[in-house]
Amino acid sequence: MYENEDSAPVRYDLLVVGSANADLVIGVDRRPAPGETVLGSDLAVHPGGKGANQAVAAARLGARTALLARVGDDAHGRLLLESQQDAGVETGGVLVGGAPTGVALITVDPSGDNSIVVSPGANARLTPEDIKAAGPLFRAARVVSVQLEVPLETVAEAARSLAPGSRLVLNPSPPAPLPEDVLTACDPLVVNEHEARYILGILGDTAGPAPEDWTRTLLTHGPRSVVVTLGAAGALVADGRTADCVRVPSPEVDAVDTTGAGDAFTAALAWRLGLGEDLAAAAAFAVRVGAAAVTGQGAQASFPTAAEVAAL
Repeated sequence: MYENEDSAPVRYDLLVVGSANADLVIGVDRRPAPGETVLGSDLAVHPGGKGANQAVAAARLGARTALLARVGDDAHGRLLLESQQDAGVETGGVLVGGAPTGVALITVDPSGDNSIVVSPGANARLTPEDIKAAGPLFRAARVVSVQLEVPLETVAEAARSLAPGSRLVLNPSPPAPLPEDVLTACDPLVVNEHEARYILGILGDTAGPAPEDWTRTLLTHGPRSVVVTLGAAGALVADGRTADCVRVPSPEVDAVDTTGAGDAFTAALAWRLGLGEDLAAAAAFAVRVGAAAVTGQGAQASFPTAAEVAAL
């Protein structure tokens, strides 16, 4: 277990296992059609990646957070490490080398909606062996949060590495078929509407048209709980322990850039679950965090503090 200078064991509210990317962002009036070129704004470079985003979002809210990821030995990797350290994230689990740092190419339109293409780079070199070597981090974590911008076998190893009493939060983005043992470890499985439909399709299930139908059907495939995010409409939560399905509304805000909002939501949700809140209460806090995140440009730069969430 990680120790401080007095050799006392360190506990983490949240261990994030996932990607760390440099986000290369261009604003556009509209996205190009196939074969078309459009002019955009000046290029902006931001620290990003779903794993790194979640770690910064949680730390900024006040969670004791650690990140397990891999970056390249390059300028983008140094940018990412600095952003984590500035936010107060424990970076002892961030491995360096093996490939260039991952990069996300992002276009943002005037409504704040984005389109993203990711080059995984070093993220694709985060291996199950790296997970096994990080046993002290897993034993020290109340909650482990993972996504799918690192190899699926690495995610599966993270699910198997949970310490007794720890909780796994999984956002399957970008969506992919999930092994049964990963699905059954999720508490919760956090999906947006597109991810919910994709996973249900892979499972061969035809749920009804309403998000409540998707949520209840996903529960039948093994997750202990499910959260479906609904953008400006908030979120829908279902806990397999109670069979309750609850809608959680989001405050109305003027969206500027939705990049990273889902990561901020998931980080906030995971942190509050680790504090012992029930799923609906944790989601009610998380939708406020996600709403605050869309009011600023970029991903990590827009993530709010707890005081900013309270003022929303």
